[in-house]
Amino acid sequence: NQHLMKKNRITKYGNVMALKEHIISGNKISRIEALVLFGVQDLNRELLRMKKKGFIIKNSKVTMTKIIVRMNKFSICKPPKDLPTNEVIMNEYWINN
Repeated sequence: NQHLMKKNRITKYGNVMALKEHIISGNKISRIEALVLFGVQDLNRELLRMKKKGFIIKNSKVTMTKIIVRMNKFSICKPPKDLPTNEVIMNEYWINN
């Protein structure tokens, strides 16, 4: 039954719920962290859903190095040696409290 499948998807704890709890707990997130740490392929879609629920989402541009350091608190991430991670700029997002 499609209705039951939809209901189970909503109540089941999964990668999107884990991502949202991570952000709501005051952590920052980037696209690469959403994908690697939570398996969430479309961070922008999830942030938009949160905005529609009233959350104020802020963002800033940071170096990839900063994000990799943060990721390495939860996993092991080693970018290629030739990748200039101090020059690659990425967005990080958080909830404004």
